[in-house]
Amino acid sequence: MSEKSKTDKDTILAILELDSEPDNLINRVTWIAQSFDYRVHLVLFEPESGALFGGFAISNEADAIRQELQRTQDEIVESYAVKLRDNGVDVMTSVLRQRPLDDGILAIAISVKAKMIIKAIRFHSIAERGILVDTDWQLMRTSAYPLWFVRSEKMPENPAIVAAVDPSHSHDKPAALDREIVQTAKAVAQAIDGDVHILHTYERISEIGKAANRTFKPIKIPIDKIDARIKAEHRKALDALAADCEIDAGHTHQLPGSTQDILPTFVRSRNAGLVVMGALARWGVKRMLIGSTAERVIDHLPCDILIVRLSEYQLWD
Repeated sequence: MSEKSKTDKDTILAILELDSEPDNLINRVTWIAQSFDYRVHLVLFEPESGALFGGFAISNEADAIRQELQRTQDEIVESYAVKLRDNGVDVMTSVLRQRPLDDGILAIAISVKAKMIIKAIRFHSIAERGILVDTDWQLMRTSAYPLWFVRSEKMPENPAIVAAVDPSHSHDKPAALDREIVQTAKAVAQAIDGDVHILHTYERISEIGKAANRTFKPIKIPIDKIDARIKAEHRKALDALAADCEIDAGHTHQLPGSTQDILPTFVRSRNAGLVVMGALARWGVKRMLIGSTAERVIDHLPCDILIVRLSEYQLWD
């Protein structure tokens, strides 16, 4: 990539949480900023101090505590910013005390015209999955910006990058989103000398056949023929996508089974450093009731995850 002036560089928004592997985040942000010639807006998230920074009147003692806390927070975020600057990265800093975190993140992303949001990710409990309160999940559901979730400590050299696609569009995703996924994976691979693999999983109907045979009056279903037809139809769509994106047959994979079961195993078998997936932003009732494939697999993947959407926010020019 050609070198840009500081004023021409795009900005990525990095969310620093002291209890979520901050050093891993800084290492990855450094790597991404250098690879894509980005500048960084580094935000320290400190929600527990939010009450001290409200607009209501407080005592002199509380005001002194607030000022000291603010100085400490500024020093903390600056200490991490120094690590980025030492590696030649242009950095701006701020502290976010707003709850809910996802609203505050998106507000800052809008104000700095962020190209992407980067955040360390942790394991989500069953309760968090059930009530959908976790920030990572909320960002997946509402953010129009690409989301890079940092999980691994270090990106492998010349990493495999897995583009998880659904060219059959069985999960209500438009065809253009698959192309966005693959093109994003290729853009990342080009910048870091990576190797792109496309993976598509499809559900077989064997379980439907078993259920039919357990009914009061068993129903004969030509499972093998139907399975063969489904496999062929999915493969045709996958090959068309691969050809359109210039991915060769050796890097184009189709496997039977659910994405939640297959993708983590495939990623480990390739020692992948990144999975690129697509998600649709949802609001209202759909936001509460309909999840995405990304949400179902995110806790099972051992590497970084990059979630893209159809929007004006792209990782390449």
